[in-house]
Amino acid sequence: MSERVITQDWQNAGFGIYIHWPFCAAKCPYCDFNSHVRNSVDHDQWLAALIDELQIASERTKNRVVNTVFFGGGTPSLMQPRVVQKLIETIDNLWGLSPNVEITLEANPTSVEAGKFFDFAHAGVNRVSMGVQALNDPDLKRLGRMHSVAEAQSAFDIAKTHFKRVSFDLIYARQDQTLTDWESELRRALDMAVDHLSLYQLTIEPQTAFGNLFERGKLHGLPADDTAADMYDITQQICTDAGMPAYEVSNHAAAGQESQHNLIYWRYGDYVGVGPGAHGRITVGGKRIATESIRNPEAWLNADQKTKDVEIISNTDQAAEYLMMSLRLSEGSDVARFKNLSGQYLPNDVITTLCTDGLLRQTNSHIIATQKGRIILNALLRDLLV
Repeated sequence: MSERVITQDWQNAGFGIYIHWPFCAAKCPYCDFNSHVRNSVDHDQWLAALIDELQIASERTKNRVVNTVFFGGGTPSLMQPRVVQKLIETIDNLWGLSPNVEITLEANPTSVEAGKFFDFAHAGVNRVSMGVQALNDPDLKRLGRMHSVAEAQSAFDIAKTHFKRVSFDLIYARQDQTLTDWESELRRALDMAVDHLSLYQLTIEPQTAFGNLFERGKLHGLPADDTAADMYDITQQICTDAGMPAYEVSNHAAAGQESQHNLIYWRYGDYVGVGPGAHGRITVGGKRIATESIRNPEAWLNADQKTKDVEIISNTDQAAEYLMMSLRLSEGSDVARFKNLSGQYLPNDVITTLCTDGLLRQTNSHIIATQKGRIILNALLRDLLV
């Protein structure tokens, strides 16, 4: 009799590898990511340490094929292309890359980093995500960016010659930005865009330079909440009309061009995280485990145990995490999958009320947050996870 093959929950979404490069040329005033400025970096030492971490992770996640690899940061385009190539080769040797693997590298659009795009493509990167952030020079300076609009446009043009898939980020609801300003900038971005845009509202995070200014009442010109909400609404309308609707709260793509790596997160798949501050979710022996790496780069580099298991995630918490992530998507949450994880059905009376209120809509298999509902996702989750 043949052995029964049990499908694990993570297989609904796939398996990815995230590699965190924690270094930047400068710290942006709005950024609360684990990024650090250093005068010099020993790339060989970092390569060896990252390979060691990948090998340890592979021992726990055997017999898998990698669907996506994502180099994030920090500023991964500051990495030497040979380091990126060696890491991709290592991942292929340890797990195997799927035939249509997506390998993304985040990049800043300075002329120096754009000059390395050919080598990154040769190394195996097939998708680049560029941190443009604004399309006017005064705002770029205010955001602490090291490139001009002209440099960004040039880097974008170079990227299009080397990568089939190119995305870039913009931040809106910036200081002194009007609704008309944002509409004009967004239309310009869509004229540039290849297949994907990430459009984020500026959020003021504590312990950042902007956060410290805000606490002292010295961060002037932020749009009122209703203006920021109007910017979100007009973003949805303009992008949809341009054939790049939101497939996630802040991410827009042409059909079939969604970020496959980020979909693994939002669909609640498994992913290995290596590098300072990287988080992971891996299924080992039927248990879903949250992992976390030491944040400080030097402490991470010198530690014998760089990554630790933070917790075994209970079935109830897995279901809650799945709902929290998947409701961000335009495809919504699979109610049967939630039931399989939690052992309980979502409350039908709550779903009915939220649908009546125009915050959710329901299909035979999914619940989907409407545009109105996406703005208050935390409130929806509180109601659903009673």
